[in-house]
Amino acid sequence: MLNKINILPEQLVSKIAAGEVIQRPASVVKELLENSIDAGAKKIKLIIKDAGKKLIQLVDDGCGMNEKDAIIAFQRHSTSKIRTLEDLENIETLGFRGEALASIAAISQVELITRTQDEDIATKVLIEGISIKEVTKTNFEKGTSVSVKNIFFNTPARREFLKNNNIEFKHIFDVFVRIALAFPELHFLFINDNQIVLDLKPQNIEERIGEIFGGKILESLIPIKEDIERYDQSGMLVSGYVSRPDFAKKSRSEQFIYLNKRYIVNRNLNHAVFQAYENMLEKSNYPFFIIYLKIEPKKVDVNVHPSKLEVKFKDERSVYYLINSSAKKALASQNLVPSVKMDTIGSDIKIKFKEIFHKSPEYTSQNNWDGNKIINLESKDSTQINPIEFLKPIFSSNGELVESESNRKLGIMDVFPETPICYQLHNQFILVPIDEGMMIIDQHAAHERILYEKAISSFSKYPISSQQLLFPHTIEFTAGDFAIINLLKSDLEKLGFHLKIFGKNTVLLEAVPEDIKPGSEQNILQEIVDLYKENENEQKLEPRENLAKSFACKSAIKFGDSLNQSEMQALIEQLFLTSVPYVCPHGRPVIIKISLSELSRRFGRT
Repeated sequence: MLNKINILPEQLVSKIAAGEVIQRPASVVKELLENSIDAGAKKIKLIIKDAGKKLIQLVDDGCGMNEKDAIIAFQRHSTSKIRTLEDLENIETLGFRGEALASIAAISQVELITRTQDEDIATKVLIEGISIKEVTKTNFEKGTSVSVKNIFFNTPARREFLKNNNIEFKHIFDVFVRIALAFPELHFLFINDNQIVLDLKPQNIEERIGEIFGGKILESLIPIKEDIERYDQSGMLVSGYVSRPDFAKKSRSEQFIYLNKRYIVNRNLNHAVFQAYENMLEKSNYPFFIIYLKIEPKKVDVNVHPSKLEVKFKDERSVYYLINSSAKKALASQNLVPSVKMDTIGSDIKIKFKEIFHKSPEYTSQNNWDGNKIINLESKDSTQINPIEFLKPIFSSNGELVESESNRKLGIMDVFPETPICYQLHNQFILVPIDEGMMIIDQHAAHERILYEKAISSFSKYPISSQQLLFPHTIEFTAGDFAIINLLKSDLEKLGFHLKIFGKNTVLLEAVPEDIKPGSEQNILQEIVDLYKENENEQKLEPRENLAKSFACKSAIKFGDSLNQSEMQALIEQLFLTSVPYVCPHGRPVIIKISLSELSRRFGRT
């Protein structure tokens, strides 16, 4: 009777194991690059032909190997990186599993030439499959050259799965760039079919980013500062760069996270960076970022998968928070909104507010001004008061400054300088001259942002003021829409809608938010309900978030609405008082800036 369980032959085992490590030519490139770096190389040259299918050669000036080590290196689980279990728990090298060369040899024809500093002549080893065909001596400088030819020559089925040369080249290029970004101090040379692709001399990280991606990306990057003290306390350190929101990409391909100089793949940590942008990005746009994590090796496990791209953290939540908070801090440090003369209102208010508060007993009894924000003294969580609400006695309903006696006594009239002239383009966009050039504002998106933040604030703190209707509207809804009205009734009232149930599927609309244009009240309420249903089906938004977005969208100034000078200025002033003035609640841009240098370039003056 034949045994059902068999021990597989070594040649078959090697091919199976190689399948985990070597998936395509780019996998070979990754393993060889990592070996060169671990060998202490200062200059690394990568040569490929036919997108790596015909040849992958890596030449370095690392420490090299003697003859005995050169032969042993191709055996499975042979490595110079670790010896004990304790070493495995404190990995500081890129390689350590001892599988790379054995896996490469199992599916290709390999030529290894290597020499140490102490030897006068190099060792040359030829391997095909897992069989060593030849060991000889030859001339070679100190270091190592590994030539991998005809990948998957003995596994034709695997070779058929390879993509066209353009795709395979792109994978190799991506691997090369990832390694080069981690080690800017090293010299990397990449040659494809006898053409130099990249020649990266030793440089600082900003120079390397600029050389790989171009100056425009470099100009868009915001640095994340290293915090050595934090590292001393927590054993974690983060540095790197995040792109400005206006330089987002349509794909996630240019997002890099490194752990102790090892490129890793971790969706959760990518999300930590993405979340730092909150509503700054347009829908379906993604930031460019390069994040460098430094964590004590014993706090991570890099031995998760043969590819070594995945890692496990002992405390991933803390890592997530560190990256998220560091990215937020970097973004907050930048003036992401173009400076406008009207912006001086904000700084002047800060200077004047303390004096104003002390002259206003009705405010100082319950609130305090700390130089940046108004704090409610009676609130347990020190909730920030919305400055727009405080400014209501100062501005009229259309945003113009009220020249009242009380405002004069408080010095309010002196706080607000004269604002610049604005121009409306085709009743859609507002053009504003700024020191750096010109700013274009989407009037609908700007008003959406203002109303959205008002709505969110109204649910918990400051209900929106209403305007009473001279003649209340009786509105009949479908049964489904009426159910939504009933569900949202309390929140709709906080937004400024005063509703009374008036029979089956019917409501009496007695008042509406002050921002709603007269004559459109009935239609807007129906449109809010319709958009709420659409968002609920497509985006699965939380009810209040959904209502706030629906209200903002349908109540905002429309394309085609004519605005006078004071209305435009009031809109811009209120926009700059919002927390995120550069995008609407749906992620579309509110502001576009065109610099003087760009205008000069367009007119051929540069």
